[in-house]
Amino acid sequence: MVVKKKSSESVIKDIKRETRRLFNAEEKIRIVIEGMRGEDTIAAICRKYGINDSLYYKWSKDFLEAGKKRLNGDTDRSANTAEVDHLKRENDNLKKALADLYLHNELLKKSVTGLE
Repeated sequence: MVVKKKSSESVIKDIKRETRRLFNAEEKIRIVIEGMRGEDTIAAICRKYGINDSLYYKWSKDFLEAGKKRLNGDTDRSANTAEVDHLKRENDNLKKALADLYLHNELLKKSVTGLE
């Protein structure tokens, strides 16, 4: 049995990949608000949660932009793919039904007027 040794760089990359933490929306909001309170420096908050300063500032910008849009009355939401697919199918079905009714109406008109 041959055992391959990994390079130290690949081992470090694997460890970083496995230990990368994903924050949900509530955690991001809590961290951004903690930074806005000003009780601690941004650098200290970032060290506390193990995130990069630039990531904190990105979250902060996104948070403020979302609040700005909401206050301006922009309540558009992005529809998910399933909703869009359902609406497209429903739209196609309605178009087909309308086309059938139109053709049926034309046949009735021709039969009444005798223009077959």
